[in-house]
Amino acid sequence: MTEERAAQPDQAGQDAALLIVGGDVVTMSPRREVVTGATVAVAGGRIAAIGPAAILRQDFPGAAELDASGCVVIPGLINAHQHTTVDPLVRSMIPEDIDSQEAIFDWAVPLHGQVTGDDDELSAALTAAESLLGGVTTVLEAGTVAHPLRVAAGLRAAGIRGRVGRWGWDVPGAPHALPAAESLALQEETVRALPPGGTVTGWVSLVGHDLASDELFTGAAELAERLDVGLTWHISPGEADIQAYARRAGRRPVVHFRELGVLGPRLVLGHAVWLDDDELDALVETRTAVASCPGAYLRLGQGYTRAGRHAEFVQRGGRLALGCDAHNAGDTPDVMRAAWLLAGLERDRDAHPVLRADQVFALATIDGAAAVGLGDLVGSIEVGKAADLVVLDTRNPAWTPRGDLATHLVWGAPSHTVRDVLVDGQVVVRDRRITTVDLEALSEEAQARSAALLRRTGIDVPHRWQALSAAEYIQGVRG
Repeated sequence: MTEERAAQPDQAGQDAALLIVGGDVVTMSPRREVVTGATVAVAGGRIAAIGPAAILRQDFPGAAELDASGCVVIPGLINAHQHTTVDPLVRSMIPEDIDSQEAIFDWAVPLHGQVTGDDDELSAALTAAESLLGGVTTVLEAGTVAHPLRVAAGLRAAGIRGRVGRWGWDVPGAPHALPAAESLALQEETVRALPPGGTVTGWVSLVGHDLASDELFTGAAELAERLDVGLTWHISPGEADIQAYARRAGRRPVVHFRELGVLGPRLVLGHAVWLDDDELDALVETRTAVASCPGAYLRLGQGYTRAGRHAEFVQRGGRLALGCDAHNAGDTPDVMRAAWLLAGLERDRDAHPVLRADQVFALATIDGAAAVGLGDLVGSIEVGKAADLVVLDTRNPAWTPRGDLATHLVWGAPSHTVRDVLVDGQVVVRDRRITTVDLEALSEEAQARSAALLRRTGIDVPHRWQALSAAEYIQGVRG
């Protein structure tokens, strides 16, 4: 970059909504440049130019400015698998010493059966606010049962970029199950209600596992193709799906999907941890994406350290993104922490690092965006892309002294240093405060809704430690 001209679109001199001035910009462009002391011009929700402040002030006269001097500016992070309903109201309440099937059927399913639209909208808004405060600007909802449009409203209110679908499954006798045709009709209704063009749009979403018939799987893939949207479902976070598909089809799950013809670049498989060679080949060959949620695999004890092959998947050209799952699995929608966990798990496999920090940070940004079909829109700081940007405050001790940026961003996991966040050119976090929703009011409402939801469901949350009032405590001390 020379002082003669900044990188910008064909027409200069347009009014810019905002200049982000003086930061070190981690572009995540194909050449992976870090542009030091740079200014980013934002206009019409897009990145309009990158260059020296003096030139951009001339090219965009009268633009407002956000001082990022000495800060690190990164692309907004991509969370490719995040549940935003129910779990946020009961976060960290499901015990960690029960198996995943008990967690699902004794906790999650009953809670989903009692949740209201108001609950779901609040949960989504809370999840979005927490995500934005950690630098996550895109959330792909991994499944909501009954109120997808309320979920979309909650995400939109907070100002995050989102993709939302209505969960479908059709196994007879399962709670909330519907015949395949009815499920697909509801899927289409949701996608059409959330059309392209906005920050929150629709996609096709199945539960997956062994809860969908072949008719529903093929119908969902055909629907996504016809509506030109992505689709997602869960498979093989643990061994249960392998056993289920052996009984059902006499073959492994991903091989079964290949034979059905439902794999492909539109599909994002949540998890896909327990894979054999044939399944890995099938994913790579069909360009099917995987959303890796390392925090969930550790929290739920699903055996990633024994079976996970996500690093090998990346090495072979597979399309991998990062996710955080749910507030009782990953427990927090912090993609930087997910990057740290994946890097650590893979580093511990061998004396030589399997995934370097720069590769893992790419999974959180540009490679993750590409994996979920959004690479032309977000994931890097390049002229013409959506202005989804995060300013990290390097005055925090976590940045002193600053090391190699890629290493610092992954192993330092500095989500706590997020200062400002833009989504589609709008400032949604400023000076560590979310600007779009009243977080204090949301938190108060969440406490009340959480208690009411647990009462309706009849679930008592076990507490490891006894809680005493101050008066009770001192009475006990004094005898």
